[in-house]
Amino acid sequence: MSTGPLPPWLALYPARVDPSPTIAHESVVAAWEARVAANPERAAVRYFDGSLSAAELDAHADALAAELQDRGVRRGDRVGIYLQNVPYYPISLIAIWKAGATAVPLNPMYRGPELRRLIEDSETSGVIAARGTDGEVRETLAGTAVEWVLSGSARDFQTRDDPRVFPDVAEPAPSPDGDLGAILAARRGERPEPVVARLDDTAFITYTSGTTGPPKGALNTHRNYLHAVLNYGGWLGLEPGDVSFAIAPLFHITGLSLNAGIALLNDATLSMSGRFEPAVVLDAFREHGVTTTIGSITAFNAFFRVADAGPEHFKTIKLLYSGGAPIPPATIEAFRARFGPYLHNIWGMTETTGGGIAVPPGAVAPVHQPSGTLSIGVPAPNVTVEIIDAAGVPRPPGEEGELVFTAPQVVPGYWRNPDATAHALPGGRLHTGDVAVMDAEGWIYLVDRIKDQINTSGFKVWPREVEDVLYEHPAVFEAAVVGVPDEYRGELVAAYVSLRDGAAASEEELVAFAKERLAAYKRPRRVVIIPALPKTATGKIQRAVLREQQGSQCSDRR
Repeated sequence: MSTGPLPPWLALYPARVDPSPTIAHESVVAAWEARVAANPERAAVRYFDGSLSAAELDAHADALAAELQDRGVRRGDRVGIYLQNVPYYPISLIAIWKAGATAVPLNPMYRGPELRRLIEDSETSGVIAARGTDGEVRETLAGTAVEWVLSGSARDFQTRDDPRVFPDVAEPAPSPDGDLGAILAARRGERPEPVVARLDDTAFITYTSGTTGPPKGALNTHRNYLHAVLNYGGWLGLEPGDVSFAIAPLFHITGLSLNAGIALLNDATLSMSGRFEPAVVLDAFREHGVTTTIGSITAFNAFFRVADAGPEHFKTIKLLYSGGAPIPPATIEAFRARFGPYLHNIWGMTETTGGGIAVPPGAVAPVHQPSGTLSIGVPAPNVTVEIIDAAGVPRPPGEEGELVFTAPQVVPGYWRNPDATAHALPGGRLHTGDVAVMDAEGWIYLVDRIKDQINTSGFKVWPREVEDVLYEHPAVFEAAVVGVPDEYRGELVAAYVSLRDGAAASEEELVAFAKERLAAYKRPRRVVIIPALPKTATGKIQRAVLREQQGSQCSDRR
């Protein structure tokens, strides 16, 4: 029985999209095993010139799971994965789940205190690392709960040894605790003791980037993961034989759910080529017949700097999505003009286990006329979104407020952090900290993070609308806008930009360009041209770093 009018955004869904899908499996392991049984010979992973069928990947995961259990890993124990996008990543994930344990994805660029902090917080008992890094990892983690560090070579499962990815140096020695290649060979044919996972068991603890404080461990459950993967796979209209390329790193929720999950838990193939290298990725698109991927706009922008990149690299692409930050409209058009496909926006967080708001396939995102911001999409199936004011009262269509997100893919909380859970997830509703507007049709426009709002001379300025104007300048490659303390105005608007290869522009020219297109209080009064903007490991521009660098570097254009 209907309890009220249907959400307006359902009218924007493609006819094939189920608005309320249900999961048919009791755990991620059960979903994986159903995929293997349905088509064991389908390639589950492609890696340069190598390939692993679903049955082969499953056998490797069984062997590693048996090893983990022999090392004392039990239900609920935490096992870290400290790898780039290589075949050992999906093998390790599935093995950890088969052993009944919880995976802890670790950023392979973390070193020293950064890495140790996450290991100590999660009480991880063992780490699977890249060969050559295990010695440093062991030294960094001395005195923690970590009992062993296994290693795996990025050269395994392929024979091409592409020099753009694999330097012509001697292969590092394997970890004395054990090497994955040797373990899989020695345990070939072995299976772990069965552990029945439940939907509310924690599949992985994914640490937030810590932009608003110390990193917090989001408790992504089997239920969360299955809902996120089911939603996105259905949204894409994923078909048997489709190929999902892992542009996003698999230690990040986007790569883990929306690159890897949709391929592994459907009759599809996960294509990967190690750490992101744009020319190598484009070669994989063509060689592996990639049909879809999702990555940060930074990754897609990198393709512009590959001299011979063009539409021929995207011939098999059906759908492209970009997450992490709203895409400037000018970038969308530039990408389509050069490469062909339309870049669809998608939004999600670690706490939503991946995407939850997206531009429907085949639709063109509208622009929010007051701010010039491109829509991030509409709520996905089984997702409810509200825009609320500071008192928690829902805002009417067209009015800005905080984005609140409710769905089965929202995590139940943070690892051993009840205060953070109570603050961000009261009643299971995720308070995102993002300022957004929803129109009458259900399109959502992300204005900015609350903390990034600039207050200048009593006016509010959202960095995004200034950045979008700067992106319209043909010489601008990337832009970030921050507030700079100012005695007269309180804050003034400052812009940092990097330029396209071979392009030229002065700071004065960019200030004048923005002045013609923005209200006086919004235009950047300081501009700095720098070689590259600081970014997180997943490609998000770090405004906080730029705020710290402001001051003498800026040229004041009063």
